[in-house]
Amino acid sequence: MTLLAPSTRVRTIAHWAGGKHFPGGSDRTAPVTNPATGQVTGQVALADVAAARAVIDAAVAAFPDWRDTSLAKRTAVLFSFRELLNARKEELAAIITAEHGKVLSDALGEISRGQEVVEFACGISHLLKGGMTENASTNVDVASIRQPLGPVAVISPFNFPAMVPMWFFPIAIAAGNTVVLKPSEKDPSAALWIADLWAEAGLPAGVFNVLQGDKVAVDELLTNKAIKAISFVGSTPIAQYVYSTGTLHGKRVQALGGAKNHAVILPDADLDLAADAMVNAGFGSAGERCMAISAAVAVGPIADELVAKIAQRTTSLKIGDGTRNTDMGPLVTKAHRDKVASYIDAGEADGATIVVDGRGTQVDGEAEGFWLGPTLIDNVTPEMSVYTDEIFGPVLSVVRVKSYEDAVALINSNPYGNGTAIFTNDGGAARRFQNEVEVGMVGINVPIPVPTAYYSFGGWKSSLFGDTHAHGTEGVGFFTRGKVVTTRWLDPSHGGINLGFPQNH
Repeated sequence: MTLLAPSTRVRTIAHWAGGKHFPGGSDRTAPVTNPATGQVTGQVALADVAAARAVIDAAVAAFPDWRDTSLAKRTAVLFSFRELLNARKEELAAIITAEHGKVLSDALGEISRGQEVVEFACGISHLLKGGMTENASTNVDVASIRQPLGPVAVISPFNFPAMVPMWFFPIAIAAGNTVVLKPSEKDPSAALWIADLWAEAGLPAGVFNVLQGDKVAVDELLTNKAIKAISFVGSTPIAQYVYSTGTLHGKRVQALGGAKNHAVILPDADLDLAADAMVNAGFGSAGERCMAISAAVAVGPIADELVAKIAQRTTSLKIGDGTRNTDMGPLVTKAHRDKVASYIDAGEADGATIVVDGRGTQVDGEAEGFWLGPTLIDNVTPEMSVYTDEIFGPVLSVVRVKSYEDAVALINSNPYGNGTAIFTNDGGAARRFQNEVEVGMVGINVPIPVPTAYYSFGGWKSSLFGDTHAHGTEGVGFFTRGKVVTTRWLDPSHGGINLGFPQNH
C-alpha cells in the first residue's frame, strides 16, 4: 500500500485528491517526527490556497454522481471498507505509533472505537428512510426525505489521527456527501493510508480527499463556498474561531473544543477501583485525550489513602517507545512536552505537592525522544494554572473537597463541560450526580465515558460550539438536510380556477 508521494531526496507526505496522491504547488512543508526518537521522518506538504482549492474541487466534482448512487451501493462500499480495516488495522496502528507516539495497544484501541462508527454507518439506511402520509388532505400525500449536503470538511486533531476522523466521515459518506479531511500536520500519514483503503474498497475517486496543511488550508475550508459543513475537534480557542468563521460563511459547523475533566471519588467508593481508573484515564496516551481525567476530586477523609494508591500504581508504569512492551509513550512533539512540563513547574511554584514527578523519568527509548513521565500533583487548588488550564499531558491533579456538594459546585463552575465521572457504591448519589452535573458525558464508575457509536459524542459549555454532537443520530442529522414533498395527482376530469388560499380538507 503506497503511503507517500515519490521523492528522490526526502519522504514527502502529500495530499490526496481525485483518488490519487496530489503534490500541490506549494513549496511549504513541515517536519514530521517520530516522538520516541526525536528524528524527522518526513516532510508534510502545507497547502497554499491553490492546492486547497484543487482538493476541494475534486470533492465538488465527485458529489453529483455519489449523491445519486443508490443507498445499497453506498453501504456496500462501507461494508467493504469495514472488512479491509479489520484485516489491516495493525498497519494503521503502526503508522499512528510512529507519528503520534502512543503505544501500539492504544493505537489499536482508537482504531476499534472509530470502526464502531463505520459499522453504525453501514446501517444508516434506516435513519435515512424519511416518512410519508397518504391522503394528508384529499388526494394529497406528504413525504419527508433526507438528502446529503454536498462537499463537507473534517478538521481533526493530532491526538487521534484515525478515531476522530472516523467519528465523521463514515456517516458523511454513507449519507451521500463527499469529504475533505484536513488531518493534523503533526501526524498526517494515517489519513493517506485511510484514503488508499477507501479506494481499495471501491469508493469512487473524489468522494474522500485529504488536504494537508496549516491555517492556510483551514481558512480555505472555512471560507470556500463549495464546502457546506465543517466538523472540527481541537482546543477551545480554535473551536471558537472555526465556529464563528464557518457560520459567518453560511456553513453548518460542529466544533468540539477543549476539556477539563473531573472524577469525583466519594468516601464509599472502592478506592482500588478508583485508583486504577485514575491512572488509566489520566496517563493513557500520555494524557493527550480530550476525555482524559485531569482532576481527581477527593471527597472527605479518603484523600490521603487515595493519593497513596494512585502514587503506588503510577510509579509502576513503564515509560518508553510505543513499539516496545511499555505502558505509556512520549508526547507528540518537543514543544508540547516542554509546555506540559512547564505546568508542573508552575504547580510546584504555586505550592502544590508533587507526589510523583515525571520530569527526568527513566525511559525505555532513545534519549532524544519527547519524554515526560506520569505526574501526580496533590493539594491543587482551583486558582492554580495546573487546574485552570487544559494541559493535555500526563499530569493528574488531586483537588480535596469536604463534601459531595462542594465537588459538584467545583465541576459546574468550570468553563468546560466535556466529560466527568463519579466513583461510588451509592446508587442514589450516582443518580443525583448525573442529574445535577453540568457536563455532556457522564461516567458512573467509568472514568472515560466515551459513548458507543449509536449515541452521540459531545460536551457542554466551552467544550462544544454548535448544536449537534458527533456520530449517532445527531451525526446523521448534521450531514443531511430535510425536505418535505407535498404531492397531488389530479383526476383528469378536475379543472377550474380558485384563487382562494389552499385549505386542508
